[in-house]
Amino acid sequence: MLTRALRLWPVVFLFLAFMPRADAQEAAADETASEKASEIVGDTRETVREIAEDVDQSETAREASAGILKPIYLLAEHMSFSSFHWAAFALMVAGVVGFALQLVFAKLVVLSKMSLSFTEIISDAMGLLISLIGLVLTTQAAAENSSFPDSPAAVLSATALGVVVGFLHYRWGQAQEVQAVEGRRQQAKRSDGDKK
Repeated sequence: MLTRALRLWPVVFLFLAFMPRADAQEAAADETASEKASEIVGDTRETVREIAEDVDQSETAREASAGILKPIYLLAEHMSFSSFHWAAFALMVAGVVGFALQLVFAKLVVLSKMSLSFTEIISDAMGLLISLIGLVLTTQAAAENSSFPDSPAAVLSATALGVVVGFLHYRWGQAQEVQAVEGRRQQAKRSDGDKK
């Protein structure tokens, strides 16, 4: 036993001798890769900044931008009244409530059925983000352009309606996802039956 250990010690010694060196080489390689990545990110930022400056100075780009924004500005001017902001606020609350509930509870229901769709998760997260941004922008526009935020009755009624509609949206979305799970299962059973 002792002679076997004595025969192996040079192998163990060589292994241990080169181990720190391999770690040092890996660390150097990691540092080089990190420096290269930082350089690429810096170059990319500079290129994007230059492109943005060129586009900002382009008359064609300015005309295109004005063409996109002009109808939106005109619509915003015509829709700048309290009942529009009330409806927009209620709709955005409904979106936030509905998509938030779908991201949590509907996904738990689908997961309990041993299924999960990442595209549905992304879709619901995107809906939540859009609704949340819309809620913030609607509130900001209403504060600047109407008396909607000054009326607690208007804010509370829009919020209550939004919560109810959001809950109904969540229930509808959950039912759709459960039906999709069942449909995928039936299709898988048919596929298995065809193979046999």
